[in-house]
Amino acid sequence: MNHVVLAIFLLSIGASFVQRTVGFGFGIFIMTMLPFFVPSYGEAVTLSGILAMTTSAIVVVRMRRYVTWNRLWTILTAFIIVSTLCIFALVHIEDRTLQLVLGIVLIITSLYFILYGNKIKLRTTKGVQVCVGTLSGLMGGFFGMQGPPAVLYFIQSEPSKEHYVVMAQTYFLIGNGIMTLVRAYNGFFTHTVAIDYLYGVGGVLIGAILGKLVFQFIPNNIFRYIVYAYIGLSGIIILFNL
Repeated sequence: MNHVVLAIFLLSIGASFVQRTVGFGFGIFIMTMLPFFVPSYGEAVTLSGILAMTTSAIVVVRMRRYVTWNRLWTILTAFIIVSTLCIFALVHIEDRTLQLVLGIVLIITSLYFILYGNKIKLRTTKGVQVCVGTLSGLMGGFFGMQGPPAVLYFIQSEPSKEHYVVMAQTYFLIGNGIMTLVRAYNGFFTHTVAIDYLYGVGGVLIGAILGKLVFQFIPNNIFRYIVYAYIGLSGIIILFNL
C-alpha cells in the first residue's frame, strides 16, 4: 500500500511539473505508469483527469486576466460532445491499433511543426476550432490525453506564452470537469479514485510550483519549439506503452 501512495505522489509531481511548464502533458506523463497502481484503466484515466484539473485550476486562478472567452466556446463545445461519446464507447472497447496510430501521428506532427512552425498560423475560425475540438475530444475521451491538438491550436493562435498557457489550462479545466462527470456516470469515479486523489494532490501542488519557476525563464522565441518537441516525445511514450 505504501508503494502505491508514493508512486501516485511522485507521478503527480512529475505530471504537474510538465503541465505547468509546457502547458499540457499531465495525462501523457502520468498514464505511462498510473494504470499499474489502480484497479482499472477507466479509473486511472479518471484519476488522471481530476488531478490534471487541479493543476489547471491553479493556473487559471492566477492568470485569469489573459483568458479570451470568445475564442474558447466553439472548441470546448466540440470537445465536450466528442469526448462524451468516446467515454461511453470506452465502456465497451479498447483499441491498441488506435494508440499506435495516435503515437505515430504525434511524432510526425511534432517534426512538421518544428520544421515549418514559423510559416504556419492557425486562424481562430469556427471551422478550425471545431476540427481541433473534435480531435482533442477523441484523444481525451479514449486516452485522457486531449492536449496535443489543443496546444497546437493555442500556441499558434495566441500572442504570447502567457496567453497560450492560460487559454490551454482554461480549456483543460472545463473539459476535464465535464469528462469527470461523464466518467462518474459510467462508474469510473470510485472510492479508490477519491482516496488516490488525496495521495496525489500534494504532488500536484509541488509540481505546479516547480513548473511555474521554470516557465518564467523560458524565452518566448523558443517556448513553442519546446512544446512541439514534447508533443513528439508524447508520441514516443505512447508507442512504448503499447
